[in-house]
Amino acid sequence: MLRMVETAAAWAIPLILLVIPLLGCLKRVPVYETFVEGAAEGFQTAIRIMPFLIAMMVAINVFKASGAMDAVITCLKPGLLLLKVPPELVPLAVMRPLSGTGALGITTDILHTYGADSLVGRTASTILASTDTTLYILTVYFGSVGIKKIRYAMGVGLFGDFVGFMAAVYYCQVFFKG
Repeated sequence: MLRMVETAAAWAIPLILLVIPLLGCLKRVPVYETFVEGAAEGFQTAIRIMPFLIAMMVAINVFKASGAMDAVITCLKPGLLLLKVPPELVPLAVMRPLSGTGALGITTDILHTYGADSLVGRTASTILASTDTTLYILTVYFGSVGIKKIRYAMGVGLFGDFVGFMAAVYYCQVFFKG
């Protein structure tokens, strides 16, 4: 069974790259011209969202370099201990809505420090999979189409991240603490 899954995984992308143009040809779609138009639109979108990405990256670096992260952890520590949330996970909880790459870097550091099989390591991995880069998504996708009123979307997205974070902590405590 494992061998079948590995074979299917190895052939999935090549088959998709073959099937899509074939279907386009069967429907008489000018495949190459359509691809070039899409690539040009993608390039224009990348140019439009560049200022939003730069602003977000500057804000992330200022937050980390200013020592604000350490101050947040210190302020939250009593509540975290009450909720059984390891304080080591706060940087991940703060970074995850901002940057997927930054969150992956923090998770990698947690795994190197505490081990992949530790409760903190497993919880960090589960948090990474249970939450999203909400502010990044709002910045890039809403910015690319010109949406400026993001208040409700941001509230719902951050609430979803909080629920994902707390669920990951809870279920990892239940399944892995032993």
